[in-house]
Amino acid sequence: MINFKLFRRYFSRSLATVCLGFLLIGCSAKISDYQSTTPEFDMKTFFDGKLEAYGMVQNRDGKVIRRFRADLIGSWEGNKGVLEEDFFYDDGETQRRVWNLVEHADNRYTGVASDSVGEASGQSRGFAFNWQYTLAIEVDDTVWDIHLNDWIYQLDESRLINQTEMTKWGFKVGQITLVIEKIK
Repeated sequence: MINFKLFRRYFSRSLATVCLGFLLIGCSAKISDYQSTTPEFDMKTFFDGKLEAYGMVQNRDGKVIRRFRADLIGSWEGNKGVLEEDFFYDDGETQRRVWNLVEHADNRYTGVASDSVGEASGQSRGFAFNWQYTLAIEVDDTVWDIHLNDWIYQLDESRLINQTEMTKWGFKVGQITLVIEKIK
């Protein structure tokens, strides 16, 4: 025999969870939202030459757990680019990542790095660039595949702000905020 009270409670909670999920998905920013904004972000122009970044990593509750500085060097030959990133964390750890990038039509880019899982992809519209990728990140001697969703907003010709949401199995596990500035 079916317990209708239990079924109704379970169904109501499940329906509420699904509706909340669709509501949150509907509230997500889309790259097309930035179509007519300026200055227009050009990845090849901005990430060409020496750059410097300052940022922080926060846990899922918003607590700052790390701060860092990074030196970046970008170079392009035709539609192929290399972005070298050297990170210096406040706890003394250093990290190097080299992205091999490819420019495609319609302001789209793809890339791979030694610690990326699969291929990263992104697209720009107006002053915004959305870059999505998965990194193999070591946490307490275990390697986790963490999905990163970067939203990059160009402020002027030499500065941008990058906000990154990190997720695992669809759940937010942290975020990164950084400012990148071209060195003249």
